Amino acid sequence: MKAYVFPGQGSQFAGMGKDIYERSNLAKKLFNKSNDILGFSITDIMFGENEEDLKQTKVTQPAIFLHSVILSKVLNDSFLPEMVAGHSLGEFSALVAAGYISFEDGLNLVSKRALAMQTACDSTPSTMAAVLGLENKIVENVCSKIDEIVVPANYNCPGQLVISGSEKGIDIACQKLTEIGARRALKLPVSGAFHSPFMESARNELETAINNTKFNEGVCPIYQNTTAKSITNPEKIKENLKKQLTESVKWTQTMEQMISDGLSSVIEVGPGKVLQGFFKKVDRKIQTESAGL
Repeated sequence: MKAYVFPGQGSQFAGMGKDIYERSNLAKKLFNKSNDILGFSITDIMFGENEEDLKQTKVTQPAIFLHSVILSKVLNDSFLPEMVAGHSLGEFSALVAAGYISFEDGLNLVSKRALAMQTACDSTPSTMAAVLGLENKIVENVCSKIDEIVVPANYNCPGQLVISGSEKGIDIACQKLTEIGARRALKLPVSGAFHSPFMESARNELETAINNTKFNEGVCPIYQNTTAKSITNPEKIKENLKKQLTESVKWTQTMEQMISDGLSSVIEVGPGKVLQGFFKKVDRKIQTESAGL
């Protein structure tokens, strides 16, 4: 079976999407419509050379979403997924690409998500750290014993787990995890603790927007971050999406479930090749490639 997967925050780059825009009239139309929906010219920032401008939260998430979704639309008849999934932000791209929500609604949700997350980050200092070279259970156990909020945030691949929490909690966790053998326990240059209780205010805000969004039947199952299971029911998908900001991204579990369900090849749709690398860490035999025009 063939899966299309969609990357999350961190995969942006200067000039992203410009080649798609220049080679497709449909892409031009969708990018121009996006400028109108967002109320600013995101294409000027995406197609430009200033990477710092791309790092603004209100820009980063819509930019990655647009690059991914517009590419899937331009692929047209060659876009034939039998299963889809997206890492964190990428779940919204996957939902639009598979037909569960419209392009316009998806962009609106992503924009609101980005702004709500930024507000949550500004209100309470918090951070994240990548832990390499330890089993998940060991990391979970250490985090659970710290007298601060520290939780698993992104199960990226075997031996790579990102944790979220308070500044103090993450510092303590990094020290303890290094002491018991982590290859690395490195704080990340992020503005806050994504996929943790620190995102509760953002979750509330996004939940209202999700409730007001129409969900449809999709063209294939989606594997959602919070469950790592194959889902097709629009109402269940909607409910799971509401929990995404405060719960872990179960990407390792998602990849394992997809393989168990018959996955043979993976096409990454959007900027970068991070997800292909994660799949190779689970099973070297899985065929991986980037979507291209």
